[in-house]
Amino acid sequence: MRATVWGCRGSLATPGAETLRYGGNTSCVEVRLADGTLLVLDAGTGIRPLGLELEDYSGPIHLLLTHLHLDHLEGLGFFMPLWRAGSELHVWGPPSPTRSLEERIARYLSPPLFPIHLSEIPARLTFHDVPDEPWEIGDARIEAEPVSHPGPTVGYRLEDDGSSLAYIPDHEPALGGDLRALPPEWISGLGVAEGVDVLLHDAQYSEAEYETKVGWGHSSVAAAVDFARAARVGRLLLFHHDPLHTDRDLVALEAQARELWGRDGVAPELAVEGVTIELARRVAAASG
Repeated sequence: MRATVWGCRGSLATPGAETLRYGGNTSCVEVRLADGTLLVLDAGTGIRPLGLELEDYSGPIHLLLTHLHLDHLEGLGFFMPLWRAGSELHVWGPPSPTRSLEERIARYLSPPLFPIHLSEIPARLTFHDVPDEPWEIGDARIEAEPVSHPGPTVGYRLEDDGSSLAYIPDHEPALGGDLRALPPEWISGLGVAEGVDVLLHDAQYSEAEYETKVGWGHSSVAAAVDFARAARVGRLLLFHHDPLHTDRDLVALEAQARELWGRDGVAPELAVEGVTIELARRVAAASG
């Protein structure tokens, strides 16, 4: 399994000189399975450059949406495979008791917010509510679990060819209390992250910023570290960088995360736009 970050900024795209190092595009991660199947996690502005790279790709694409806040959906209308008649796109997302996934996405992809209605898009679109139980896409086992964030929101767990990745870009697990004191069953999202090789997790705020933003649905750096420790993950990538944080700010937050983590295992890292993460089979890695 191979994951490429096309966008890791949160809330609002932030192009400019002060965000060059870590990127300004909002959430989008490309995942290539061992059998070649293409999965895309979220459709923030990072999905636009990904789509340009898929000009010659003819296979089905599975888009897994964590939720429908605009910074995770706004790039969908600019995803080039959407405008090719031969494209096959499966869109997965959290269910809602009031409207179908297709109806909710159509509220954005329709006038006056978008010039063309979702029903006029030439690609073959199929919409799926994420199931309660794990399911398969290609050779991968996929699991989705509701997480603490305003509106229907899920985190994803992907297992393929002996490796595993969890993606929880918008998450406030500390809303229920001190993560170091809570029993595992009381920690939001722990089920999808437990024991994964790589976790991409919300770390939008510093501790001081979080004090004034409790309930907004996002994590502090310390909460992200506590969550990753509780889940016993192999590697933590800090994701969903605040639009007000410059590259220099993010370096300081990464240093804080590493200090909190200590010397055990792999130190936390900032997610970086354009970086590819290779996830090897656990057995092969152990024998090597």
